[in-house]
Amino acid sequence: EMKPLAQLIGQPTAVELLERAVVTSRIAPAYLFVGTEGVGKSFAAKCFAEMLLIKPEDNYNTARKRLYAGNHPDFLWVEPTYSHQGKLLTSAQAEAVSLKRKTPPQIRIEQIREIAQFLARPPLKSPLSVVVIENAENMLESAANALLKTLEEPGKATIILIAPSMDSLLPTLISRCQKIPFYRLSEDHIKLILQREGKEEILAYSELLKLSQGSVGQAILGFQHLRALPPNLISRLKNLPKDKLEILVLAKEISQELEVETQLWLINYLQYLYWQKYAQKSLIVAFEKASLALKSYVQPRLVWECLYLELSAQNLQTTAKAQ
Repeated sequence: EMKPLAQLIGQPTAVELLERAVVTSRIAPAYLFVGTEGVGKSFAAKCFAEMLLIKPEDNYNTARKRLYAGNHPDFLWVEPTYSHQGKLLTSAQAEAVSLKRKTPPQIRIEQIREIAQFLARPPLKSPLSVVVIENAENMLESAANALLKTLEEPGKATIILIAPSMDSLLPTLISRCQKIPFYRLSEDHIKLILQREGKEEILAYSELLKLSQGSVGQAILGFQHLRALPPNLISRLKNLPKDKLEILVLAKEISQELEVETQLWLINYLQYLYWQKYAQKSLIVAFEKASLALKSYVQPRLVWECLYLELSAQNLQTTAKAQ
C-alpha cells in the first residue's frame, strides 16, 4: 500500500495527524497547514490530496502524475496572483512575461469565487473535492470574508489553507480549520531533502544551511540569489570597502544590477558573514536598519551608501568571538 506522506521528511506530527484522519475516515472540511516557509507544507498538501483523491482501483502512477500536474478534475490549487491588464497572473506567469512587480501577489475575491464555482458541482471521480490555498496570508480581506461563506458549507470537499503563522490570518478563518503544525527542520533533514531533490551542490555552502533557519525553501532560495550575483561582486563584498569611492561604486553596482528581493537577501547574507568575522552588535543594528529601509521603498542606492558609510565609521576590527 502506498503511503504518500512517508516521503515527508522531518514532520512526524503532521504525518500522524493526516494519516490518522484518512485511516479513521474523519476528514475535516478545512485544514490549516501552519509553519515557517519552506518546511514541506505544500508538499504535504499534495501528498494528502493524493490520499484523498486517488482510489485503489486507479492506475496509481498515471493518477498521481495527473494530480501533480494539476489535471485532476476534483483538485484545485490556488496561489496569490498579480492583476495585469484584466488578467490574474501567478508569480511564475508574471516572471514569464517579465512583469515588473512592485507589490507582493495577493489572493483575490475573483479567485474565491472560482473556488465557490468549483465546489458548486459534485466531485466527478473521487468521493470529495480538494482545494488548496497556498500563501493564504496574502489574502485580501474581501476575499477572506467571501471564503468564510464557503468554509461554512463546503459540501463534499476539503479545503487546505497554507500559511506561515496564525496571526497572518483572520481569527474567523482559523476557527473553522483543523490546525496541522509544521516545524523547522534539522540541518540533517535539510541535507537529506536537498540530496533527494538533486540539489547536492547547495551542501557546499555551509553558510546557506545556517542562514536557512530550518527551511529547505530558504536554502534553495538563498542558492538562487547567490547564483544571481555577478561573481566578482560577492568576492568584493566579503570584505568591507576601503574608502568612500569604493563605497559609492559598490552601492551603484548593487542597486543597478540586482532585483530588490535579491538585495534584501544579500543584506541577510552579509550580516551573517560580517558577524562571523567581526562579531560586533553594532553591525546587526546597521543591517537591520538597511533592511527596513529597503522594505520601505527607500532608494536602494542610498540605502547601500548609508549602510557602508555607517560600517566604515564604526571602524570594525576583527575580534575573536567569545568562545
